[in-house]
Amino acid sequence: MSKRSLNPEEEQRAVSAKIDAQDVPKTAHTSNEPDIPMGEFEDEYSDEFESDGEIIEVDNEEEFDDEAEGDQIDKKNQNAQALLEQDQANEQEKQELYLPHKSRPLGPDEVLEADPTVYEMLHNVNLPWPCLTIDVIPDSLGSERRSYPQSLLMATATQASKKKDNELMVLQLSQLNKTLVKGEDDDEADNDDDEDADADPVIENENISLKDTTNRLKVSPFASSAQEVLTASMSENGEVYIFDLAPQTKAFNTPGYQIPKSAKRPMHVVKNHGNVEGYGLDWSPLIKTGALVTGDCSGQIYYTQRHTSKWVTDKQPFTVANNLSVEDLQWSRTESTVFASCGCDGYIRIWDTRSKKHKPAISAKASSTDVNVISWNEKIGYLLASGDDNGTWGIWDLRQFAPHNSESAQPVAQYDFHKSAITSISFNPLDESIIAVASEDNTVTLWDLSVEADDEEIKQQAAETKELQEIPPQLLFVHWQKEVKDVKWHKQIPGCLLSTGTDGLNIWKTISV
Repeated sequence: MSKRSLNPEEEQRAVSAKIDAQDVPKTAHTSNEPDIPMGEFEDEYSDEFESDGEIIEVDNEEEFDDEAEGDQIDKKNQNAQALLEQDQANEQEKQELYLPHKSRPLGPDEVLEADPTVYEMLHNVNLPWPCLTIDVIPDSLGSERRSYPQSLLMATATQASKKKDNELMVLQLSQLNKTLVKGEDDDEADNDDDEDADADPVIENENISLKDTTNRLKVSPFASSAQEVLTASMSENGEVYIFDLAPQTKAFNTPGYQIPKSAKRPMHVVKNHGNVEGYGLDWSPLIKTGALVTGDCSGQIYYTQRHTSKWVTDKQPFTVANNLSVEDLQWSRTESTVFASCGCDGYIRIWDTRSKKHKPAISAKASSTDVNVISWNEKIGYLLASGDDNGTWGIWDLRQFAPHNSESAQPVAQYDFHKSAITSISFNPLDESIIAVASEDNTVTLWDLSVEADDEEIKQQAAETKELQEIPPQLLFVHWQKEVKDVKWHKQIPGCLLSTGTDGLNIWKTISV
């Protein structure tokens, strides 16, 4: 119970008074007893014998028995318990639902701490340099992995202060245990059982030197740690490097294995972008031999594919007349020749690689500002998500796109919950209604688009908590990470996400998904 301050006006008030069985309170009526002289400073009108609940009326002929004393103790205990419950209620009323980008800013001595009770798993990895991009490398440990400890493979690339210090990093993280939340009633005997669960995670890495900062990195969906791990990275210097990271992943599980020098160099470099950097990059999920689209800040999109052992990039780029930056690219999940782009002109465009003119088949105005990122739904081929510079993100039904409504197309769902630019957006590959959204407001939010706003339970929750009235019912979870840049789902570990920011990497799984 919190300490309670003493009211200065009450400092002189007696809080308890005990009298003998033969004593009686002084009153105005006459008495046969002789007057007792008052002390020099005693107030004849003092109310020290009038404190509520403290005067015990007794008959002069009866003694104060044990039963009466027990009743008084019980009453005091009840009063103390009532005060305790009142203080606890007051504390609960003072608690607020804190949203990092909406609530008041943190004070100079305040920090945000993750609540372990809402995470099934949460691990932080500190790296020597910040990373702008991250992706998962498929492994051979199986799918639908739900038991702990977990293990995963991933790739990322740095943004070092000096260009020569940049690296592409292949990481294996193992012994990723479940977040432990011990209750007050847990037996000490459980400590022995949890020794393995308390073991520290193990991080192993193999690095490849790079010439410059990497803006975007993608691992081929056909990558296999036992065969070929095609990985493409788009650099600030405009070059696109294609690596096979299979030797690096093999080194983690093969003692004494020496990675050949050739595996530390790219197997192919796309130089068609000249010295213009870019952010658009994606592997086709349908062309197993390897097909890649890359877009730069001058609006040029190049298509690269592998023929037998040779990589070939089309000389003619896909482009529109405005030459504005292409910010993101996404291949269709159902059509092998179709991909989507978004950019600084605010448009989402649908392209077909069979087009001889290399012009978009359909264009739709999606925002009045830059559209930074897009994500194609893994299970529903006509749904595409986008996020813009204003912090707004939405879901588009591509069946509604047509040449005649390029300026008037409307999203089927749209949210302006974030107050800063959207930096990454990703549909859950295992659940078509779940989506992750990262923003410059230092948060990653998880959303369930299947939730209905008129659900009675949701209405009741909003009525009970004032802050919930301003939050869309589809919002599942808010994860805080400083200057988060990219977020990816792990296809083999349901609900597991990887995110990167200036404070390192987060590997996490919430109880909400």
